[in-house]
Amino acid sequence: MPFLDRLQRWADDRPDETAVVVAGEHLSWSGLRDKAAALVPSAPAITVLSEQNSTRFAVAFAAAVAGERQCAVLDPAWPQQLQDGITVRIASTETGLAEAPGPAPAGTELGTGLVDGPPDTSFLIGLTSGTTSVPKAFTRSRRSWQESFEASIEFFGLTQDDKSLAPGPLAASLNLYALAECLYAGAEFHSLDHFDVGAAHAAVSHDGITRLVLVPTMLRLLSERGLAGGVDASGIRSIICAGSKLDARTLEAARRWAPNATIFEYYGASELSFVSGAGLRPGEPVESGGTGIGKPFPGVDIRILDDRGAELQDGSDGNICVRSGMVSNGYLWGDDGQALRCFNGWYTVGDQGYLSGGTLHMLGRRSDMIITAGTNVYPHEVELALASVPGVAAAVAAGMTDDLRGQRVVAGVVPSHGAVTATQLRSGIDDVLARNKRPLEYFALTELPLTDRGKISRQLLLDWVARNDPRIRRLG
Repeated sequence: MPFLDRLQRWADDRPDETAVVVAGEHLSWSGLRDKAAALVPSAPAITVLSEQNSTRFAVAFAAAVAGERQCAVLDPAWPQQLQDGITVRIASTETGLAEAPGPAPAGTELGTGLVDGPPDTSFLIGLTSGTTSVPKAFTRSRRSWQESFEASIEFFGLTQDDKSLAPGPLAASLNLYALAECLYAGAEFHSLDHFDVGAAHAAVSHDGITRLVLVPTMLRLLSERGLAGGVDASGIRSIICAGSKLDARTLEAARRWAPNATIFEYYGASELSFVSGAGLRPGEPVESGGTGIGKPFPGVDIRILDDRGAELQDGSDGNICVRSGMVSNGYLWGDDGQALRCFNGWYTVGDQGYLSGGTLHMLGRRSDMIITAGTNVYPHEVELALASVPGVAAAVAAGMTDDLRGQRVVAGVVPSHGAVTATQLRSGIDDVLARNKRPLEYFALTELPLTDRGKISRQLLLDWVARNDPRIRRLG
């Protein structure tokens, strides 16, 4: 693992300083090193780690990736049947290290020390979000994350003086990466045993948190409730957001709650790592709405290619393709030939967008595209348009089966206060969205349909509509 040699260094230089804090439990640099080192001799070639957030998680993860070992991190909230299915798949996959999770066979080159393995060897078996079916699995080399660390530390300005809080589940790649990044940089890392607004506010107020790493839905909750409750966030210097684009309301609330913070958002994918990003400094004017998601990340080249691999001109939308040393090794299983494609060294996960003046504009995942009466509609552009309407706190759009059109665009909105009508929504997007891309049906939502990792689920919106869920109400 890229951070273990660094961990040894911090443990030698700053043995008693705090490395990790989870739910109030502190672990020093030397404590983390010593506890992880004690587990290494008995650590298997492949560890399947399914555990709630805790300091034990950090210890187990460090030991699980020592030498040439690999670790698959599962979300403990996933159904047990799904977790069992993943474990069976891992056990039956040829990895070059072992045929199954378990104690390392005698004579293997795993090693017994808490040290980084060779840069080109795989250390992480990553999993796409699972619900009921076994998710795709991909692998990452130690070098890919080391290059990612160097790039993100430079871009986000992470220093050893920072105290980072990632309040989400460590099984999610955003938070797992934040933990490893802090261990690599020698910066104090904080998390919670589960997401709780009050506990997060307490950490900000009493633990000297200077940096937040979270998804937009969590940032909105912390910011709006923090403003209402008078929680002082003036000590936060940076906020890193990913998972979906920041909407105007969340951004405005975050800037008021944490007035001294530079707010970063970036676009990336588990298989690609970082692609592009942007930072909004305190006092800097905000560009309203739009699909822009920043400039290429350090060490990343971006091109927009068509399905034959030909480069498209500025302003033309197509496959967002990247070339960098941070790209994953590809899939261990579940490769359908479409999820991660390569055009002569340029990789794409099927996300669609365009470049304009060096800025990347994100339209959405090809698989999310709605085709209605022959028109291609990206839910993301519909959601951005609706989010700009006064009275709308958040929006989600999806394609519903339609006998006449193939699909029709439907949208759900969470009102910011009081009620909102379909007439208000229709008139509000008149000037920002083409007529053939506008929703034909609107629904008021009491909450956004989210996955267990805090990301918007368009399929869940359709499920709510189909079963007349009480969280949804049709607008006339």
